[in-house]
Amino acid sequence: SAASDVYKRQKYSRKEKNVYNHLFQPISINGMILKNRIVATPTGDDFEEKALGGAALVIAGHAIVEPGRSSFASPEEPYPFAKYEREATRKKVLKIHKGGAKASIEIFHAGQDARTVDYAKGPSGFIRPDGVEVKEMDEALMEETLQWYAETAASARKIGFDSIFLHFGHGWLPAQFLSPHYNHRTDSYGGSIENRSRFPLRILETVRKAVGKDYPIDMRVSAYEWIEDSISFEDVMYFLKQAEQYVDTVQISSGIDKVFEANVHCITTNLEEEMPNLKWAKIAKQELKIPVSVVSAVMTPEMADEIIAKGYVDMVAFGRTLLADPNWPKKALEGHPEDIVPCLRCSNCYHISTDHWNVGCSVNPRYHNEEFVPSELDLPEAKEKKHVVIVGGGPAGMKAAMTAYDRGHQVTLLEKESELGGMLRFIEKEAHKEEVKRLLNYYRTQMAKRKIEVRLNTEATPEFIKELQPDSLIVALGAVERILPIPGIDGSKVQLATKAIAYPEQLGQDIVILGGGSIGCEIGLELAEQGKNVSILELTDTLAANANSLYREALRQKFLQYENLHSLLKCGCSRIEEDVVVYKDEKGEEKSISYDNLILSTGLSAQKKLVEVFYGICKDTIAIGDCISPSNIMNANFEGFAAGLNI
Repeated sequence: SAASDVYKRQKYSRKEKNVYNHLFQPISINGMILKNRIVATPTGDDFEEKALGGAALVIAGHAIVEPGRSSFASPEEPYPFAKYEREATRKKVLKIHKGGAKASIEIFHAGQDARTVDYAKGPSGFIRPDGVEVKEMDEALMEETLQWYAETAASARKIGFDSIFLHFGHGWLPAQFLSPHYNHRTDSYGGSIENRSRFPLRILETVRKAVGKDYPIDMRVSAYEWIEDSISFEDVMYFLKQAEQYVDTVQISSGIDKVFEANVHCITTNLEEEMPNLKWAKIAKQELKIPVSVVSAVMTPEMADEIIAKGYVDMVAFGRTLLADPNWPKKALEGHPEDIVPCLRCSNCYHISTDHWNVGCSVNPRYHNEEFVPSELDLPEAKEKKHVVIVGGGPAGMKAAMTAYDRGHQVTLLEKESELGGMLRFIEKEAHKEEVKRLLNYYRTQMAKRKIEVRLNTEATPEFIKELQPDSLIVALGAVERILPIPGIDGSKVQLATKAIAYPEQLGQDIVILGGGSIGCEIGLELAEQGKNVSILELTDTLAANANSLYREALRQKFLQYENLHSLLKCGCSRIEEDVVVYKDEKGEEKSISYDNLILSTGLSAQKKLVEVFYGICKDTIAIGDCISPSNIMNANFEGFAAGLNI
């Protein structure tokens, strides 16, 4: 469309030459020339879009090694190189090549954790909690698995993949042999790291023979497993030094997929540091002769370019980052990092954290919805150009404005505050919220780049909107903080969460937070990190119940680090007195806590009655976001996008 063409020219006009020149320097891996140092991990299903977005190497999901005994998803998961699966697998190669990238595929065996047709295989034998027998692999079982590895690797090469990606990390079969957490053998395959490496090295030797010496092999390992009986990094390095005769490059990760407590360090939340695996990757780079890549929370082109420029790694692998914005590489290449949609590390895209409920990306409405949601660079041009008025400049309103404008509409946005952002204005001020800060900057930058008329400090009224004569009206007023009818709630020491975030200097030493949702917990954690004494009163039995399970686990681990942070679950506030907060515990007994300040974080309330007054001004009116039903950034972003798309 014409509007999309204008949008593309605006976003991808080259700003300057040699932007991120280390990140975009080519590299050769055993004869495979990659145009840049960006690897797209096997996350999500739209591999073609990642290739079109500029990644050099795209890993097209995984190939199970051993049908019926190696899938983590289902005992019936198809073998991608079976006769009637080959054509579909070949299309993955072609789609990636069509996008201009090299194609790889992950070679995967779940080992003792596989969902199987009969029994599972592992380094040590036992009966799993689900009743499935895990057989300790003897020579016959090992040989059987090795033959499958050979066939799978050879098939990957035959069908056209430019390289393969061997998953030797995250607690899957090869890692199970390497790790003392799983491997309890007393024979020549257990005990010392020399013995524990024996079968994984046999896999590598077998795979190398199957594909030949001139075919690129990549391998992922966990540098640390984030459990008490983790493999040591010293042992990991021993294995890697033995393995580099068989592989051409190695990717450094950490954590275990199947162990929940370790998974939050494998797929990190915003509560963890950025680039958490770099410290291990740097050592691997120093001690190995093969190229080294790193994965996890390399959030910006600046980060990626710097760690390559300093010689810490040779390549950078991106997972959720390219789900949030598949065009991340192209935008960086063209010198427009401000156009990159930043990943929030919220893990709503991750099946383990969501248990398949409401899977999606907080910032990319197309992810997981590719069959019916167009990409940002291919929006349909509006057949009839309209004047669209939007009330509210939070994430829903801004996304609606951007989408409507990109389709060719004239857009006017009204915001009663002095700046755009809605609730993001407060959230980005919290600790551990660099990702939200980037998102808010992204929204504001994109609004400024477009010819959208933004009227700040403007209270919208029906009369004022009528004067604007809109063809379409989008109401995105946002929600208001809920204030419960508790005696003493209007006391001088009581503050709303937004005020506590905005004016932390006004808070005393002893803090009580009423409400243990994600915002209340984040405020409590930050204050505890500052040395304050914090007690969180939560009526239910779960902290951050509105968040996904991995975030809750990461939060739990953070809370355990602070003795001055207390969670009081199943406790309801009875009244607020001048010096104490009175509450009832789960047994119904009345207790009290002294406080300097009480922070209210008891959720948000919709503004349905206020929304109603805006209907009837023009025929095409819709209300979106928190003003109708308080939710999260993902739903606000999707609803804003959909509203702008439907005009």
